[in-house]
Amino acid sequence: MELEFFGAAGEVTGSCHIVSAAGKQLLLDCGMIQGGRDAPARNREAFPFNVQALDAVVLSHAHLDHCGRLPLLVQRGFRGPIYTNRACRDLLPVLLKDSAKLAARDAERRNRHRDEDDVDVEPLYTLEDVEQTLKLVRPFSYDERHTLFPGITARVRDAGHILGSSSVELWLEEAGVTRKLLFSGDLGQYDSPILLDPYAFQSADVVLMESTYGNRLHRDRLATEVELGELLEAAWRDGGNVIIPAFAIGRSQELLYLFAKHFEAWGMARWRIFLDSPMAIEASRVYWQHDERYDQEALRLRADFGSMPPLPNLVLSRTADDSKSINEMRRGAIIIAGSGMCNGGRILHHLKRQAGCRECHIVFTGFQAPGTLGRAIVDRSEKIRIHGQQIDFAAQVHTLGGLSAHGDQHDLLRWYGSLADRPPVYLVHGEVSAAEALAIELEKTGAKVTVATPGLKVALAELPSLAHD
Repeated sequence: MELEFFGAAGEVTGSCHIVSAAGKQLLLDCGMIQGGRDAPARNREAFPFNVQALDAVVLSHAHLDHCGRLPLLVQRGFRGPIYTNRACRDLLPVLLKDSAKLAARDAERRNRHRDEDDVDVEPLYTLEDVEQTLKLVRPFSYDERHTLFPGITARVRDAGHILGSSSVELWLEEAGVTRKLLFSGDLGQYDSPILLDPYAFQSADVVLMESTYGNRLHRDRLATEVELGELLEAAWRDGGNVIIPAFAIGRSQELLYLFAKHFEAWGMARWRIFLDSPMAIEASRVYWQHDERYDQEALRLRADFGSMPPLPNLVLSRTADDSKSINEMRRGAIIIAGSGMCNGGRILHHLKRQAGCRECHIVFTGFQAPGTLGRAIVDRSEKIRIHGQQIDFAAQVHTLGGLSAHGDQHDLLRWYGSLADRPPVYLVHGEVSAAEALAIELEKTGAKVTVATPGLKVALAELPSLAHD
């Protein structure tokens, strides 16, 4: 009975952990590595475990850094079930098909510029790999126990991060010993728009916990909404456009929600709002279908709107030509486009055209991993490079931490604080500095904390039994 760490250990992306028990091996997440020049090469490397030995995958949620290498896993021989909740199941095709198309375009671009003697670059995976992956998905309900194998039972609870985000409970039984492992997945902020709060767990024997914002505190959400309204007012006075790099799943829907909620107060009617992302458009449709995961305020607003989207001046830019037409607007446009870390997608074309303009306002609403273009912009680099072209950066940059889909240090401590007996914690999905800062705070509550590193193994049967369910 063992837990072993392979990805998102000492870094933010590439979530990937193996649980072994009752003669079976479960993979918790299989995420893409993002950020840094070596990320593409690392994603192509052989998995540091035997793919054929895996019996199942349990997926926490549909963000690329948690699910982005699933098609690669299947391409390399995995044929077991992929367990997740139904909302995540519905978002997976949106995310993975877009990822495959981007991989194909990236390979095509590299091959156009390769030297004559170089070997053709193949996409990381194809749409066919994605289709094979989707056939393996086995959805189950939130809040109910499900027997995956004899001796292994699972239950997923809401993590409040994006639609379909889960924390995973695993009950493992082997040789008369039972242990309960709790995997946080990515945890959201409490009182976030649309979503339910992270579930308050009562007990566990061991906790595998994210630490993305383990060393930071977000600004108060209401203050952040006020700041966003003031920012839009300033951008209007400056006579430029507002560019918002946003994740297609989660952040884009939250922004549209806020624009609708404050439509009159923020003078939204004077703007044209572009959702320049086919993936975000499709994800919004999935969000609309799963109101069982909404909080009470979102349910009330949904009933009032009666249809989606509720913004009369929202333009859904589905095609490349739709996206290009936005370039005709020199002012008065709010452009929401992916990717959220500016490491691909349509956002690059908008930044390429407007990042050198002082009147342009760029608004970041989420974490920017080291090595990404988004991080370079947030760090106020004087020059940035897009598609091989160097740009003198002049735009105004804003970071709205209060809109992050990740909980901050207080949220993470609150989530752990509901657990009785202070079970041992292994911190993942955070830069080392963030994880170490969170470890110090958790230890003050009486927890024994380890910052996970790749290859670390934990003998679960040797841990004390603390769980009460």
